[in-house]
Amino acid sequence: MSNQPPLTESPRRKFLRGATAAATGAAALGFPMVAKAQGPIAMRWQSTWPQKDIFHEYALDFARKVNDMTGGDLKIEVLPAGAVVPAFGLLDAVSKGTLDGGHGVLVYHYGKQTALALWGSSPAYGMDANMLLAWHKYGGGKQLLNKLYASIGANVVSFPYGPMPTQPLGWYKKPVTKPDDFKGLKFRTVGISIDLFQGMGAAVNALPGAEIVPAMDRGLLDAAEFNNATSDRILGFADVSKVCMLQSYHQNAEQFEITFNKTKFDALPDKMKAIIENAVEAASADMSWKAIDRYSKDYIELQTKDKVRFYKTPAAVLQKQLEVFDQVEAKKSAENPMFKEIAESQKAFAARAVKWDLDTIVDRRMAYSHYFVKKS
Repeated sequence: MSNQPPLTESPRRKFLRGATAAATGAAALGFPMVAKAQGPIAMRWQSTWPQKDIFHEYALDFARKVNDMTGGDLKIEVLPAGAVVPAFGLLDAVSKGTLDGGHGVLVYHYGKQTALALWGSSPAYGMDANMLLAWHKYGGGKQLLNKLYASIGANVVSFPYGPMPTQPLGWYKKPVTKPDDFKGLKFRTVGISIDLFQGMGAAVNALPGAEIVPAMDRGLLDAAEFNNATSDRILGFADVSKVCMLQSYHQNAEQFEITFNKTKFDALPDKMKAIIENAVEAASADMSWKAIDRYSKDYIELQTKDKVRFYKTPAAVLQKQLEVFDQVEAKKSAENPMFKEIAESQKAFAARAVKWDLDTIVDRRMAYSHYFVKKS
């Protein structure tokens, strides 16, 4: 019997015969069947910052690092606050998959779970933001954050990063000289700082960054805090106030947060997940360096061009903050077991880390005075 196909073979039969032959040939040569490669993975993100703010720039910096490190296999597009959802709606949007990811701060989710604000909106038991990130990575914070997000049904993967310098006490109509100056003051802050400043007598309103200066301009706020010289200058604080108080315990250890929709993140190849995790740490270091450069320049600009007067927060105000926070911590811990667990974990880490830091790091003020302060 002839093995030749019939001369009148149908197109369908010819296609099937060809496919079978190709598979047989590939198997005989020991080659696996290779599916056609898919195109780049695209992700749509949003930050919680206005497009002009340096914080949005940090979000773009991270996305660029990931896009470059994956060779374009993952492409993250970052939109500014409000493009899809309001700034305070980011967590829900990422969790539901409305957005694939986002860039913000954990304290913006304070309304979901008060313990989230312990990542940055407290005195942090003397830790700075870099120490708090050390606690997060090596002191159990990561596991506690995963547990916390699971407890509220948040379908996200979170990467805290980017240690922020100590934030100012804020912008005022006149210098703050004593704790009683906060009584009746219409003030903006977020996170546990809401409870802290309420405990000092202020009437607090939590607003996203872009809404603060307009509220001050309309008299809806008497005073407000945001974050740093560059952001505050870009957002226009110097247009509504010429008095800024430096140093505070309300947010002396805050950092940013990168979030991915967990379903989307879990579906990524392991190699891409590893790139993202390392990109977070690379972006964290780069952000710190950029902040030192930009904030120090804008600190000078605020004084020379914008005629802002800076004052150091009095010790009595700082001490009062610590006393009020003790009360806030006790109340929140009694109401919320996770708050208590996280606070105790931070406190245990801080007890040794802050002691080591204080004993080890030389005071920079002497060296600065030696080189830059004119001798009388």
